[in-house]
Amino acid sequence: MSGVQTAGGNSAFHNFVNDFAHISDPHERRRLALEKIDNASFGWYHVRAIMVAGIGFMTDSFDIFAINIATTMFAYVFWGPEYGGTGKIPSSTTTLIKVSTSVGTVIGQLFFGWIADVIGRKRIYGVELMIIIAATVGQTIIGESPAVTFVGTLVFWRIIMGIGIGGDYPLSSIITSEFATTKWRGAIMAAVFANQGWGQLLGGIVSLICVAAWKDTLITANTAAECTGSCVKAIDQMWRVLIGFGAVPAICALYFRLTIPETPRYTFDVSRDVEKGAADAEQFTSGKTGNAPDSNVQQLRDVAQNEEMYQPPKASWSDFWAHFGQWKHGKILIGTAGSWFLLDIAYYGLGLNNSVILATIGYAGQKNVYHNLYNTCVGNIIITCAGAIPGYWFSVATLDIVGRKTIQLFGFVVLTAIFCIIGFGYHKIGDHGLLAMYVLAQLFCNWGPNTTTFIVPGEVFPTRYRSTAHGFSAASGKVGAIIAQCVLGPLISHGCPKSKPNCWLNHVMEIYALFMLLGIGTTLLIPETKRKTLEELAEDLHGEVNISKLRHEQRLANGEESNKSVEV
Repeated sequence: MSGVQTAGGNSAFHNFVNDFAHISDPHERRRLALEKIDNASFGWYHVRAIMVAGIGFMTDSFDIFAINIATTMFAYVFWGPEYGGTGKIPSSTTTLIKVSTSVGTVIGQLFFGWIADVIGRKRIYGVELMIIIAATVGQTIIGESPAVTFVGTLVFWRIIMGIGIGGDYPLSSIITSEFATTKWRGAIMAAVFANQGWGQLLGGIVSLICVAAWKDTLITANTAAECTGSCVKAIDQMWRVLIGFGAVPAICALYFRLTIPETPRYTFDVSRDVEKGAADAEQFTSGKTGNAPDSNVQQLRDVAQNEEMYQPPKASWSDFWAHFGQWKHGKILIGTAGSWFLLDIAYYGLGLNNSVILATIGYAGQKNVYHNLYNTCVGNIIITCAGAIPGYWFSVATLDIVGRKTIQLFGFVVLTAIFCIIGFGYHKIGDHGLLAMYVLAQLFCNWGPNTTTFIVPGEVFPTRYRSTAHGFSAASGKVGAIIAQCVLGPLISHGCPKSKPNCWLNHVMEIYALFMLLGIGTTLLIPETKRKTLEELAEDLHGEVNISKLRHEQRLANGEESNKSVEV
């Protein structure tokens, strides 16, 4: 079928379908294209793909991290003496601001996960970045007004931004998975996810630069009550610069996302209309506008009319529920969604210890406005570098050697022990012991279930449901995060006297230990995906018939010469 091509392709995401457009048999064309992807050596092409997909997670993490520091700045501006306040935000308002992003993320993960399986990955990849960019800019221009409160407007934009962030989870995961080489697929996907660590670090660095840039204005205010006039104006400018900077990396990656080709697996296994894509691509490259005439499409189809067309199962909601309604298939979805849910309860709950940890390392409790903001930024950078970033890259180094299931299982076991130590020994291990446990918890979250819960759903499901199932799993995790922030967060100060504001913290840590123990059980429901192609996983776990492979083996058995691949 000479000339049967699909649109799209750039230096980060190559169009493998076009490499074999000259082969008339759709089964053989599918086999050769996927074989080329699966057997490719790791190279600069994969590095570029990691950067384009990963920059979204860097942006996501930056936005989430920046709001933690920006909330401290909000207190001086909108709850300071000029607004009749004391420079302290009510805890309920802080929770609302922070949890709003998670609410939007759940919506984005479910919607984008589903729509990517319906209309394809290519058509919507980049839309989530445009939503993030628009919402980021929207946040930077809001202010207080008699009609609309600052918090209400901020929460609105945070929810919108969360929808974009949520869309990035299933899209980047499955696109990376479907373009990655089998041997290093885990490392490639983990490297994409590891950009979250760089996003946290970048957020700390940008905030630190802002604080240093306005030092002369801030340092004169020894208390929040003294932060008026130019001090308030400086902090108001600082948080807008900090949050607004989150749009910069997203803009840098937007072109590459908008120009990717459709993934070969979706082209062959779901859309099943390569001829239409070929005619439209020829129409576009010839300088004409609109869709290709039906006669051109039919001409291409006539070339292949004598070949047996590739007809995989067609996706539908009835088929989805029938498929996952079987325990052998449904248990995998329960395993991925349940593990992510349980992990995120504790992962986001670790933030409850931030103030205690910052005080332990001497980066909290400053009354001077400049020193308070400076120490908050530096302290968070130290915490990020101590446990989070090393954990991500330990995962990159070991996932394809040790295996996903092994690392996730080991991570849950270690985290169960760590939270037990923190909870039952909270008043015995001391500040330095608490610091050590906190760093280890960050390390084994990221070198463990925080990374693997992102990777496994991008590999373990058939192509027609891969994005939907990943979005459902990811959304389950964010529901856990919301529970951690809205239910277990306030519990730490439940009924506590003023002398002991966090008297329930140790018991909350014990609850997290229970969730980590349950995570061991959900991990046992997922299979090991190391060094297996996505087609092998679909065949072994979901009963998918790999017709392309069977026909190729039949040709070889009959002594027929296989179509040779041609580099284009």
